[in-house]
Amino acid sequence: MNTFFCSDYSRQIGEDIIGSATNYQTYVLVECPQPWMSEAFQSKWVADNLRLLVEEVQRSKLPIRFLLIANDESHKVEQTTLLIYQKQAGLSHGYYKQEFKLPNIEQVAGVVRKWLSGGSPDYQIETSITRDILVCTHGSHDQCCARYGNPFYFYAKNTISDLQLNHVRIWKSSHFGGHRFAPTAIDLPEARYYGVLDQDSFKSILTRTGDIQFLNKVYRGWGLLPSALQILEREIIFRQGWDWFNYKVAGKILEQSLDNNTMLAELTFEQPSGSLYTYQAKLVKDAVKTQVLKSSCHATQESLVVKYAVANLWLVERKVASTAGRS
Repeated sequence: MNTFFCSDYSRQIGEDIIGSATNYQTYVLVECPQPWMSEAFQSKWVADNLRLLVEEVQRSKLPIRFLLIANDESHKVEQTTLLIYQKQAGLSHGYYKQEFKLPNIEQVAGVVRKWLSGGSPDYQIETSITRDILVCTHGSHDQCCARYGNPFYFYAKNTISDLQLNHVRIWKSSHFGGHRFAPTAIDLPEARYYGVLDQDSFKSILTRTGDIQFLNKVYRGWGLLPSALQILEREIIFRQGWDWFNYKVAGKILEQSLDNNTMLAELTFEQPSGSLYTYQAKLVKDAVKTQVLKSSCHATQESLVVKYAVANLWLVERKVASTAGRS
């Protein structure tokens, strides 16, 4: 029997991976030793009160993504790391992080409940870590994440240590979508999603150097933006270069046709100088890149994956930062 690997198939048909990042208000990342079950929060180390909380949040359709995370020390550490990343309103670089060190995983649900109700939970710590990179290694959920995610995580850890990036932490993560792009990663606090990674592209992402065109192959999009806008953002990245990653951004869909085949999108960005630019673009359904495919290794049927192209892009407004009052 031939084993079907969805990521091999996606590469063979040359699927464009942009527009596949998911857009959440909040990420709640809970350190939990492996192994993990296919449904991560059914795993044996997950406390019952946490499992119940995750089910409640899912039922109430809150835009919160719970993920399990682990590193090579997770099974022997005396405490549980809890990370809460919350989307910032308006123009922003990404998400705001709160980090907690809890005595054990049983405490997680109480802290998250208190946080959800607007309280300020205990156990919060300050840390010099400014970047958390999650690599999906959740092989019990999709075999591609074991086949490609695990070796990638192993080498990526070495890449970070070779580059002496002490502010970057890497985690194995439970499934966050897009296993057909394995190895796939989320780079927090920005929440940019990447796929089909290798160590060279990973090094460029870490250091923000090299020919930015490689993002064409590995950039799934910015989780801060709705998926159609992710395509527009990639287009602007290619115009702006690596400086783009220092800008604050906000975007919205202004209008769309009834059949969703065309839309008008807007992206505003602010440079560190304070200059503000607003672009608008017409996005049209890309008949060539829109494909019907199996979206995971275990998919019983194919699904339609719609892709858009930037038909035209224009600058609507430019407000240059005033130099008054600067010496």
